[in-house]
Amino acid sequence: MLPIAASSSAASPVKEDGRLENEGRLLTGDSFVRQHIRDLSPYQPIFPFEVLSARLGRKPEEIVKLDANENPYGPPPEVFEALGNMRFPYIYPDPESRTLRAALSIDSGLESDYILAGCGADELIDLIMRCVLEPGDKIVDCPPTFTMYEFDAAVNAAGVIKVPRKPDFSLDLKKILEVIEQEKPKCIFLTSPNNPDGSIIDDETLLRILDTPVLVILDEAYIEFSGVESKMQWVKRFENLIVLRTFSKRAALAGLRVGYGAFPLSIIKYMWRAKQPYNVSVAAEVAACAALQNPDYLEKVKVALVEERDRLFNLLKQVPFLRPFPSHSNFILCEVTSGMDAKELKEYLAKDGVMIRHYNKKELSGYVRVSVGKPEHTEALMKCLRSLY
Repeated sequence: MLPIAASSSAASPVKEDGRLENEGRLLTGDSFVRQHIRDLSPYQPIFPFEVLSARLGRKPEEIVKLDANENPYGPPPEVFEALGNMRFPYIYPDPESRTLRAALSIDSGLESDYILAGCGADELIDLIMRCVLEPGDKIVDCPPTFTMYEFDAAVNAAGVIKVPRKPDFSLDLKKILEVIEQEKPKCIFLTSPNNPDGSIIDDETLLRILDTPVLVILDEAYIEFSGVESKMQWVKRFENLIVLRTFSKRAALAGLRVGYGAFPLSIIKYMWRAKQPYNVSVAAEVAACAALQNPDYLEKVKVALVEERDRLFNLLKQVPFLRPFPSHSNFILCEVTSGMDAKELKEYLAKDGVMIRHYNKKELSGYVRVSVGKPEHTEALMKCLRSLY
């Protein structure tokens, strides 16, 4: 064996300040990052109570948070009891979430073999793309809608074909079918009720899209508020349908991140192979199972939010500079009119501790979205709005 030279001009590319050189070029950490990730625009999340409290100089209980479609009633009391009595938080969770999937099977009427749980539905969106999309494959997106579809497509080096919704936010079915035929996308993401406007997709439209050679991912995050039956059972009929659900809205477990999906058996076996082994935490599974033990509470809260949504909609119609859109969800989208600026309106309300959602996206620059809260939250919002006219 030849001895290693003690010194050489090429022995070490490390400079005294810790920087690296490669073939005479300075290396920086970001040079190791994939180019499409370096070009990625970061997702813009909503701030939690702790951050808002610090920024606004208000206690969390003094903030009316109507900007992220969270359930203000909180989960059933059984959830807090179950979390307090967790026996094995120091043991890794069940990688198959068997107890949760069995409970979901009872809740949905769909056999557990078709159900996969995730760290929020967001994880499942990314998992689907990682399993389905080759770099350069295309998805169909129908904005304005949930922006995670476009974001995750970019993370997975996929192209996005945008088919904008009509002025009433309904799907442009004719254009969708044309794009599928001409562009040959791999999949399409649909949301019903749609975020941010709360519109639903009728069965006829969905069936027309399912009759094409694309994978249809139907996001039902807000289905409980719609009065429409979930399409989870449909995955037994259609090989090209995936249905996503969440505990964030219905059961008020947004902070614990629990979602689930219904998949055809021909697809779900590959999802099992690719998913992270311990993706649903012990706390998340315990909480979700406990929430499902009290369906009466879940139904009571849902009814309360739907009734408050209808009341809020009628009140917002009275505001001269807002045009609210009918919603089948737990939020209401409003066009800001009469010369009022949407961003300035959001900032004005924030000064009084009332948070609503404003969008930087071009197609929604003149709109705000208001989550449905408790009656007292509606009153606080309306008091601020009335001060402007």
